Amino acid sequence: MQPLPDYNHSVVEQLQALTASGELKADAAQLDVAHNLDRILTDLKIRKPARKKSALGWMFAKKAGPAPSVKGLYVHGSVGRGKTMLMDMFFNIAPVEKKRRCHFHEFMADVHNRVHAHRQKLKNGETKQADPIPPVAAQILEEAELLCFDEFTVTDIADAMILARLFTELFAHGCTLVTTSNVVPDNLYKDGLNRGLFLPFVDLLKGHVQVVTLDSPTDYRMEKIRSLPVYVTPLGDAADAAMERAWQQLVNGQAVASTEIQMKGRSIHVPRSTGRIARFSFSDLCERPLGASDFLAIAARFDTVFIDHIPLLDANKRNETKRFIILIDALYDHTVRVIASAAAMPEELLVTRKGTEGFEFDRTASRLFEMRSADYLALHNEKREAA
Repeated sequence: MQPLPDYNHSVVEQLQALTASGELKADAAQLDVAHNLDRILTDLKIRKPARKKSALGWMFAKKAGPAPSVKGLYVHGSVGRGKTMLMDMFFNIAPVEKKRRCHFHEFMADVHNRVHAHRQKLKNGETKQADPIPPVAAQILEEAELLCFDEFTVTDIADAMILARLFTELFAHGCTLVTTSNVVPDNLYKDGLNRGLFLPFVDLLKGHVQVVTLDSPTDYRMEKIRSLPVYVTPLGDAADAAMERAWQQLVNGQAVASTEIQMKGRSIHVPRSTGRIARFSFSDLCERPLGASDFLAIAARFDTVFIDHIPLLDANKRNETKRFIILIDALYDHTVRVIASAAAMPEELLVTRKGTEGFEFDRTASRLFEMRSADYLALHNEKREAA
């Protein structure tokens, strides 16, 4: 069992120390969120431990009282305002042995994998539990009593339909949720198919988290950007030549071939790869029926990904736009270096801003911009060297 970290420092203290050192500017909005995160730290410290050591036990515990609960936090606001930084500070000192920090898409891909595995057990006669949600929730709670999500967003109907039932189980048995998002809870899955069936989850969520806004006047991501030649625009012969030069430089004479990434009885086709470098076109990734789990598999397999010919995204490319948003989230969260050619600068790619995609593409554009920065590429190199 790993020892718990030192809890002597609060999020407020960490933020004030960085401000005093000159690494950060004083920001009242960030300080307000830090105070809310410290409230959760205090509540977690004083919460009595659950009576049962195994979360699996609560599936059968009819007489046991409800597990102790700590109200979580839902922080929403524009991109680049420091939400992720504050989440890092909180998660690192959270006084919980079993905790998990991940992107929301990654969490939901894991949930769907667990549901699939349970249904296979049912099919093979290894279990009589027909409903997969209680055992899947039990598994998750056994591993993490505190869940921290980056960029809570719902665009997939399969995710939307499972969330209310899953989190009813998790919240009822003491799970605490802290998450960031670009939208208020009431705008989650906005304009989504059968959204009325999703609305009970919104009410459930608001009952178990405090909703706060991080509305800092400064976009810190934009302040620290120093662009590097890893994003080529506009499309054309010059862009193609620049991409090919970058590809040849990184490949460095190694043999290049197509490959397949195996995924639950199917495979993801990679047109060109060598070592941990892969090259796709936008069409390869976003015009095929790929989802979050596929993009996470690509991010885990490769540390540098070329994407050729990203087009302007209009109303006729709504599905492609959704996939592109999820793709960039997956690559960003795994610190993958992206070298891309595109029809326009990131903030100009989405020409039709309608519904959920409009909100979410602000995050995508910000991440594409940050992925060109010296800071991001330094993190990429550190991760690659440690692998």
